[in-house]
Order: sequence, then C-alpha cells, then structure tokens
Amino acid sequence: MHIQRLILMGSLTLLLVGCATQPPAPVYGSGAVVRSKTPPPELIKPKKPAPVVVPEPIPQPAPEVVETKPLSDVERLGPKLEEVQPQFMAPELQKEEQEPTAPSAEQGGASNPAQQQGPGSMVHELNPEPVVIQPPTFEPLQSFAPLSPAVGALASAANQSSQSGNLEAATTTIERAIRIEPRNATLYYKLALLKLKQSKPRLAEDLAKKAALLASNDANMKKHSWLLVARAREIQGDLNGGKEARAKAESF
Repeated sequence: MHIQRLILMGSLTLLLVGCATQPPAPVYGSGAVVRSKTPPPELIKPKKPAPVVVPEPIPQPAPEVVETKPLSDVERLGPKLEEVQPQFMAPELQKEEQEPTAPSAEQGGASNPAQQQGPGSMVHELNPEPVVIQPPTFEPLQSFAPLSPAVGALASAANQSSQSGNLEAATTTIERAIRIEPRNATLYYKLALLKLKQSKPRLAEDLAKKAALLASNDANMKKHSWLLVARAREIQGDLNGGKEARAKAESF
C-alpha cells in the first residue's frame, strides 16, 4: 500500500510540473497576439545587394608621331643621274649588223659544203640509213647415215608430214623414233629442224647441240649440227653466238 501511494504521488508531481512548464494555449477571439517562431514576410527586411566594383581604366600612353622631312642635300649623297636619250642608227649600219658578212674565199674562209648542198643534204648526213646485216644462208643436211627399218619407216612418214605442212604430226613421229633409238644423232637433227620451222629456235638449238654430241665419229653431222645451232642463235638475235657456232662448224 505504501509503495502504491508513493508511485501515485510521484506521477502526480510529474504531471503538475509538466503542466507548469508548457506555455498556455492561445485563445482565439480574445485579442491576444500569437507569436510564431518565423516572422511574417512583411517584417522580413530584404538584404541589400553587394556593391559592384568597376575597375578604373588604365591610362594608355599617347602614340609617338614621327615627322619626316625631305632631304635638302641630295646632290651630296651621289652623282646626278642624267636622262639617256635614244640614239638612232643609220639604215646602212642596221643592215650591216643584221646581215653579218660571210668570209669569202679570197680572205681565207673555208666554204661549207653542207650550205652549198642545201638543207636536205644536211638531214641526209645526220640521219643515215641503217645498215641491215643479212645472216648467211642456211642449207640443212639432206643425206644421212642408214637407219634401221623401224626407225627408217618413221623418218619417212615424218618427212611426208613435214612436206604436206603438218609439222605437229611430223614432230610426234620423230619423237616416237627417238624413243626407239634414244642415241641416234640423225633423229635429233631432224627434230631440231622441225622445231626451227615451228618458230622455236631455243629448242632447236638444244636439240642440235645434242645431235652434235651424239655424232661422235660423223664429222659431217657435227658440222651441220653446229650450223643449225648458229642459225637458231641468229634467229634469236645472238649474232656473236652465231659467229662462234659457225667458226666451230668450220673446224670439222
């Protein structure tokens, strides 16, 4: 009981103290002025703007005026220039300058034959006609050493095809004969002639060299093989090589 009374008395005391500290509630219509924490906008004074500082202009120096004066002593600085008047020459002197005198034969001057012959002869002397060197004539070998019956038949068939203008068939026939006798110099010589007719001078040169190599004891075959090499080189434009091949052919 005592504890309950003490708690009740303490709570009443706290309630009274709290009521005493709070401000009285405003009563509307009684004429009392209610003050709020923030004043109304009418009472707020506007802040003055900060003054604008304008910098003073920097004084500029006045431009210097340069005065020019004419020179009074012009004659002292250099010699006086004189106006040059044009000089006219006599017509006789002008003709002499335009037409220089040519040295005559009496004065020891040599006469130019090109001037006497005219301008056409000068062009002829400066541009002479090119000299075309004709290569020596080439005559292929007609007589050969006897061949075996099988190879001889193929060689005759190749000759007939070549005479009729069928170079491809003649070439194929000779190549078949070479497969039968691969070391026959006559067959390589005939094949070289066919390649030369087909406008293949490089192959003709190689085949003619092989024919000359295989014709060990046949001097006539060696000679005509090197003549065929010379002809093939001349067709290719190698004139020096053609001369060397002909010189070698003459040694047999």
